[in-house]
Amino acid sequence: MQPSIQLGAFKAANPVAKSFQNLFRLILIARILARHNALFSLEALGAPPSIILILKILAVGVSDKGSSSLRPGQRLACALNDAGPSFIKFGQAMATRSDILGDEFAKDLSDLQDKLPPFETPKACEIIENEFGKPLEKLFSFFEEKPVAAASISQVHFAITTEGAEVAVKILRPGIEKAFKRDLDLMRWIANTIIFVKPDLKRLKPVQSIEALAETVEFEMDLRFEAAAAGEINENFKNDSNFHVPEVDWKRTGRRVLTTERLSGVPLDQREEIIAAGHDPEKVLRKAAEASFMQVFRDGFFHADVHPGNLFVLETGAIGAVDFGIMGRLDLKTRRWLGELLIAFLSRDYRRAAEIHFEAEIIPRDKSVDSFAQACRSIAEPILDLPQNEISIARLLGHLFKITKNFQMEAQPQLLLLQKTMLVAEGTGRKLAPKANMWLLARPLIETWMQESLSPESQIREKIEDIAQSVLRLPSVLDKLEKNATMLSKGYLSLHPETIEALSERSSNKNHKVLSWIVLYALIGTLALIAMS
Repeated sequence: MQPSIQLGAFKAANPVAKSFQNLFRLILIARILARHNALFSLEALGAPPSIILILKILAVGVSDKGSSSLRPGQRLACALNDAGPSFIKFGQAMATRSDILGDEFAKDLSDLQDKLPPFETPKACEIIENEFGKPLEKLFSFFEEKPVAAASISQVHFAITTEGAEVAVKILRPGIEKAFKRDLDLMRWIANTIIFVKPDLKRLKPVQSIEALAETVEFEMDLRFEAAAAGEINENFKNDSNFHVPEVDWKRTGRRVLTTERLSGVPLDQREEIIAAGHDPEKVLRKAAEASFMQVFRDGFFHADVHPGNLFVLETGAIGAVDFGIMGRLDLKTRRWLGELLIAFLSRDYRRAAEIHFEAEIIPRDKSVDSFAQACRSIAEPILDLPQNEISIARLLGHLFKITKNFQMEAQPQLLLLQKTMLVAEGTGRKLAPKANMWLLARPLIETWMQESLSPESQIREKIEDIAQSVLRLPSVLDKLEKNATMLSKGYLSLHPETIEALSERSSNKNHKVLSWIVLYALIGTLALIAMS
C-alpha cells in the first residue's frame, strides 16, 4: 500500500497560494490514479486531454499491470485506497451516488474497505493517558495489546476496566484531524472548480456532497459525538429486547477515546455459524428488518454503517450493533414521503408514486405527472417482477435517483446515504436468509406507521405541538415588540407616527399579553379534547 500524500510544512498564506497548493496535490493524486489506470475519473470531470496525456507519460513504468484486468470501479477503489484515509472516506461516500456512477461502479466503490495497518499500541496508550490525565492502569486492569480492528480514523482494543467490566476502546489515529482538514480543503476546491468549468453539474450538488462528507468526518473526529449517537439510539431501543446497543462508559470517553460495553456475537452474514448457535436465520432477519424500520421511520435516526462487521447476533438472539460514527437523520416530512413512496411502488401504483413527488415539491410543477409515472413504471417493473427474495428496494431507489436529470429532481444527501445503507443491508440479508426479503418483512410495519402518521389524530397532535412552540416563543416576540416600540419612541428609528403610537399602546398594555396567552391555551385545550375524543 502506498503512503498517504504528504506535502511537508508548506502552508498557503492566501487564496492564490492555496490554489497552487491544491493544484500540486491534485497532480500527486492524479499520478496515483494513473498508476492504477483510473485517469478516466478525471476525464469524466472534463480535464483537458493534454493534461491527461502528460499524466499518463509521468505514470509510465509505475502503473500497476494487474489493474488492467479489473473493472473501472475496482481500479478507482484501489487508487483511493492508496491516496489515504480521506480518499477512502470519499470513495465510500461516492458509493451512494449510483445516480451519477451507475450500479456496478457504485457497488465497486462500496466494496472499498476502510481498513489500514494499525498504529503502535504504545502510542494508543499514550493517547488514552493524555486524554484522561491518568496512567493506563488507573483506568484498565487489562488492555489487549493487539487491536481487534484498525480503520482510517481509529482503531479498537479490547480491555477490562478497573471495575471488572469488559469493554471495547476506540482511539483516534495520531494526526488524523490535520490530514483530513487538508484533504477536505482540496475536495472543496475541486468541487467548486467542477461547477465553474461545468455549471450544468451544479444540479448534482458536488459542493453540498463534500460539505456533507465534511460534517460526517467532523463528527467522527470527536468520539464524544459517536458516544452521544450510541446513547441516543440506545435510548430509542431501551425497551426493545431484539436490538441491543452497547452502553457508553462516559468516565472513559473523551474527544479522542471512546469506551463502550463489549459485545460478543456472530457476525450477521455468517449464516452457518448463526444456525450452529441455535438461531433461526429468518427470525434474525425479521428482527434486523424491524430494527431498521424503527430507526428510519419511527425515530428518523439510523445507523448508516451497517456492514457485517458492525452487526452481530448475540447469544440471546438479539441483534447487537456497534460503531455509530456514521448516522443519518430524516425529518418527519421526508419519512412520510419515503413511506408513501415505498408502499406505492410495492403496490405498483405508479401514478401515486409520481404524485407523491409533486406533492412534496421534489419535482418542479411544470413537469408532467403522467411522464414521471411512466418513468417510475419503467424502473420498478423489472425489479418487482423478480422473485421475492431478489427484489431490491435499494436498487429501485437508486434507479429513481438516476432519472432526476430529466425531471430536475435535486439530489438529497440523506436519502443517498439511506439508499447506500439499504443496499448494504440487503446484501447482508441475502447471505443470512437467501429466500427472504427484509423490506417485504417490514412492509406491514411501514403500512401501520403510515396509517398512524397520516391519521387526523396525528395531524392534530402536530398542530398542537406547533401551537405550543409558538406559545413558548410568544414572550420573546412581545419583548422584542416592546423594545422596538421604545426605540422608535426615542427616535432611534423612524416610522410613521401612527405606527409608533400603535406599537407603544401594545407594549404598555399588559392585559393584551395575558389575553394572548389565555386565547392560545384555550385553543390548545380545545384541540387536545378533539384529539382525545
